[in-house]
Amino acid sequence: MKELLETLAKAIVDNPDDVKVTVVEGDTSVILQLYVNPDDIGKVIGKQGRIVKALRSLIKAVAVKEGKKAMVEIID
Repeated sequence: MKELLETLAKAIVDNPDDVKVTVVEGDTSVILQLYVNPDDIGKVIGKQGRIVKALRSLIKAVAVKEGKKAMVEIID
């Protein structure tokens, strides 16, 4: 999941070197914290949040296959 989110985020932003993903794992849940350059936050969120919703949907689908719940947070 971490690699997937990192790869997708790097494809979206202007500063791919600043993209970093950290994972906070619980028993049945995973929180993926996506760090991006402050200039790229708008690109990751997208118009009306469409891009971030799509990213979250993909990550949740992967997490369900692993039997976990996943959450994506964007941090600048």
